[in-house]
Amino acid sequence: MIHTPGLRSFEPPHRLSSLSPVFKSFARKRIPLKARLPFKAQRDTVKVSLIALTLVCGLVATNTVAAQDAKQKRPNIVFVFSDDHALQAIGAYGSKINQTPNLDRIANEGAVFHNSFCANSICGPSRACILTGKHSHINGFLRNGNRFDGTQMTFPKLLQDVGYQTALIGKWHLGTDPVGFDHWEILPGQGNYYNPDFIQMDGSRKRYTGYVTDIITNNTLDWLKNQRDADEPFVLMCQHKAPHRNWSPPPRHFNLYEGVEIPEPDSLFDDYSGRTKLLNESEMSLERHFYWGHDMKFHGESLFPEHFLARLGNGEYRRMNDEQKAEWDAAYEPENQKLIADMQAGKMSSKDVTKWKYQRYMKDYLGCVQAVDDSVGELLAYLDESGLAENTIVIYSSDQGFYLGEHGWYDKRWMFEESLRMPFLIRWPGVIDPGTQSTAMIQNIDYAPTFLEIAGAEIPESIQGRSMVSMMHDDCRTSTTWRDAIYYAYYENAAVHMVPVHDGVRTDRYKLMFFPRGRQWNLFDLEKDPQEMQSVHDDPAYEAILAGLQKRYYDLRDLYDVNTAVIPATRGDEPGWQKRNASMNKLAKTAKPKLAFIGDSITQGWEGRGKQVWADNYAQYDAINLGIGGDRTEHIIWRLTHGNLGKIKPEVAVLMIGTNNTGHFMQDPTQIADGVEEILDILRERLPNTKVVLQAILPRGKSELDLQRLNNIAVNDRIANFADGEHVVYVDLGDHFLNEDGTIDPAIMPDYLHLSERGYEIWAEALAPTLESLGL
Repeated sequence: MIHTPGLRSFEPPHRLSSLSPVFKSFARKRIPLKARLPFKAQRDTVKVSLIALTLVCGLVATNTVAAQDAKQKRPNIVFVFSDDHALQAIGAYGSKINQTPNLDRIANEGAVFHNSFCANSICGPSRACILTGKHSHINGFLRNGNRFDGTQMTFPKLLQDVGYQTALIGKWHLGTDPVGFDHWEILPGQGNYYNPDFIQMDGSRKRYTGYVTDIITNNTLDWLKNQRDADEPFVLMCQHKAPHRNWSPPPRHFNLYEGVEIPEPDSLFDDYSGRTKLLNESEMSLERHFYWGHDMKFHGESLFPEHFLARLGNGEYRRMNDEQKAEWDAAYEPENQKLIADMQAGKMSSKDVTKWKYQRYMKDYLGCVQAVDDSVGELLAYLDESGLAENTIVIYSSDQGFYLGEHGWYDKRWMFEESLRMPFLIRWPGVIDPGTQSTAMIQNIDYAPTFLEIAGAEIPESIQGRSMVSMMHDDCRTSTTWRDAIYYAYYENAAVHMVPVHDGVRTDRYKLMFFPRGRQWNLFDLEKDPQEMQSVHDDPAYEAILAGLQKRYYDLRDLYDVNTAVIPATRGDEPGWQKRNASMNKLAKTAKPKLAFIGDSITQGWEGRGKQVWADNYAQYDAINLGIGGDRTEHIIWRLTHGNLGKIKPEVAVLMIGTNNTGHFMQDPTQIADGVEEILDILRERLPNTKVVLQAILPRGKSELDLQRLNNIAVNDRIANFADGEHVVYVDLGDHFLNEDGTIDPAIMPDYLHLSERGYEIWAEALAPTLESLGL
């Protein structure tokens, strides 16, 4: 039984666990009334049993009443969740650009959490973190486009188990149908602002005429008023599309900011100096990456493609009926035509155009935000009118923050403050004092355990977040027992907006980011540099701070079981890798090899220094080379699950991978071995009839005590155990490349890692007996 301070302890009356110990025993053992005893003994037994049963019934009745009373005291939860709502656009967080009176009401009557963070700043992954209470690498939803595994534990399922009604209305964006909800109605994918379709529980789709935020609100209120069981507690998730791109406000807010000049952020024209050069490669700037139709709301082809990207027309406009289009054009076309005329007259500099884009973007974005605030106002009004407000927790959050021109950007993804921070406003009558301001560091993985404790459900040990309930009972204050830092990881490499994979930690003052590409660190002192304009990772004055944060980084990765060797990763943002990977995918669709080699640069080298050796030994098998220089185990995992295997069904596959995990990061041998094992599992699943030659990583370095060689030896010690005598055969050919004293001859490995032509001859000769034994 869970005891929640300030709430009555309970367990639901319909479960055996809610019964008294006496009745549990009675129910499980079923006391026999006719045992093999003399009649008098049987009669006395019956008397005793009847007395016991009478006592038990009294206990049950008392227990049931208490349980029902406790159930009635359990608070309801209304969880309003929007998409891409920046803190900078919420009054309670100090907005200088708009007003949000209804959101502010939640804050004024409850608490504002100023250090609220997401674990992965992108729509689907953030939602998966909330549902599971786990980081992305554990719940399996790393990036948009993944499919959520609904068989895993989620907090709605556990709430159902303790008698809560669960409902979800609005955006889902997880690729599979919702699970754990008694009622749901969701937008397909991202959904639409105008005349949206909603997927129903029976799989059908229903189209509504109107504006999506209003429709979600109306359907949410309908469930509250007409569909729920008024005698049962509930968790209701009202999930808005707004204010996600392409920021199409409702007609009532078209002219909300007419004649208003929205203040520009100081970093609107950031030149990205003083930080990783990878910032320059992202594609999310107002200056270069807004579309003429989709983002800026013009009709037809882009008249100024040097300033406004072509293609991507306004899909929302195409969905509108004639009346909606008329209202839209009346609002937008005068300004559109004025800009076109000014640009054609040469009145607009490039900087002027960017400033115009900012104003159009912000007014559209804030119009969408205002509709969300309207929605919250309607929900709060109904809770007041119905009498539910007294025993209903109201929470407002969003899947992550957003850039409102800061650093010249829109969108999210980066670990900078604007997208890392997410709103968290909560009103909990009788528990949280009105006007509470909290600086405690919370994260979206904390929502699930918090909801579970509120409901009196057990919190599974596998949940990585922490319940905030005890903190909320203590004025939402942080303490030494609460976390001192959060861990963040972004995985959607080489996708929309071209933001690279990175992760890091944030404390109350400092932020450390790590970029695997180039193996770069960036460190920010948020007290002295709140806009994060200059990394101090190489400043001698911060040497001790950098070392301390790196220690915290590795400790948190260990705490959360982060093993990059098993997390699929693409290098598609690197042109050379992307080109070679695409060519292999294309070849794998038609090739019919008997033999495949899978690996990194040493394997790819069969096409370089080993080209003639390959022709002499493997051409007869129509062999395919699936090696890419620089790859680690995580890249092989990505490639094998994203096209490299195509339609090939080789008789034998030779796998050698892991030396770059050592060379790049000196990664722990057990972690590297886990990555190799994951690759073997993929091959076993996708190529069940292929024999896999698991080859030990070749030796590297000048001496037998070279640290990287020793790390590879430790990996080999572990992967040797993966041989099963049937599907996987393990071979260690390392001795063939070493002198008697353990050194490597540069004639074989010129750089003590990669092979010469003679090295490839040795490899082919050493491997031949194994291939022959497998029928080649």
